[in-house]
Amino acid sequence: MTELALSVRSWAADLVHRLWGEERVWLVSASLLAVLFLIAPEQGATSAAFAAQNLINVAPFLVLSIGIAAYAGATGADGLIARAFTGSPLVMIVIAALAGGLSPFCSCGVIPLIAALLAMGVPLAAVMAFWLASPVMDPSMFVLTTGVIGLEFAIAKTMAAVGLGIAGGAVVIIMSKAGGLTNPLREGVGNGGCCGSSVRAPKDVVWKFWHDDERTSKFWREGIKTTLFLAKWLTLAFLLESLMLAWLPADLVAQTLGGSGLAPIAVATVVGVPAYLNGYAALPLVGGLIEQGMAPGAGLAFLVAGGVTSLPAAIAVWALVKRRVFFLYVGIALTGSFVAGLLFHIWTSF
Repeated sequence: MTELALSVRSWAADLVHRLWGEERVWLVSASLLAVLFLIAPEQGATSAAFAAQNLINVAPFLVLSIGIAAYAGATGADGLIARAFTGSPLVMIVIAALAGGLSPFCSCGVIPLIAALLAMGVPLAAVMAFWLASPVMDPSMFVLTTGVIGLEFAIAKTMAAVGLGIAGGAVVIIMSKAGGLTNPLREGVGNGGCCGSSVRAPKDVVWKFWHDDERTSKFWREGIKTTLFLAKWLTLAFLLESLMLAWLPADLVAQTLGGSGLAPIAVATVVGVPAYLNGYAALPLVGGLIEQGMAPGAGLAFLVAGGVTSLPAAIAVWALVKRRVFFLYVGIALTGSFVAGLLFHIWTSF
């Protein structure tokens, strides 16, 4: 009896250990919802609905980006993409930053592409340039920003997106020479990637991969794996964001960001990380604050910093790359956002 009890206890401990090791993100999300439904049922229902709705909203971008990444891997086209990023590092980061500014992907939707590019062997400098520029601006965002705040602000935001990407790529190039940014992906994500200029050995490209059982299997395997990986982290991120929105009123954000001068620019840069709503919801808030006298530079810093390092994006990045790359990403984003806001403040002061 004692041996049986010990055996059962050991089995249960192993099961809990395995579940916590493999599914702790889902367990944290489930526990958070359980606590909310227990102590604040209305907020629990609101948070669950908020997370579900945001997952639905971001799904088209995720499906597109995951599909592109899985297709590139299954066909062997990932080698072609990687070799397209060989050559002059400065040219690569400029092209990547411009491509990021024109891409339609949000800060979450770009994550699968980033993972795929790093796994292909695309240099981290080019990937970082695309990564930083993509969430800040896209064609639809440019039109909406023009309508809500004005053409000058939209142009400044576009320049900030591209400039942030180029600056981030340049910083990575400088740091990479010291050899401190090799293998940026976490273990188990992609194949580890590389920040050097080397690319994987070229393979035959089979565009109609579905005629090959092995390639078809790879397409579905990688697609499902990436989908589940992002789903668990984004679910947790959206649950936390729902609590932030519930307990961090917009009026408080407005009061914090109000005022003129240099101090609000620094405050907006820092506050933009946790208080950012999303690219479309934040525009009316910033537009109203500018009309009430807030420095346009502070508004720009808030939108750029929040767009790149919003809570869902930051959590997804944390899950994707190693810590040093994550903190570099956040550091570049915050510094670049402050500089962009400061330059725009100087421009609008004349």
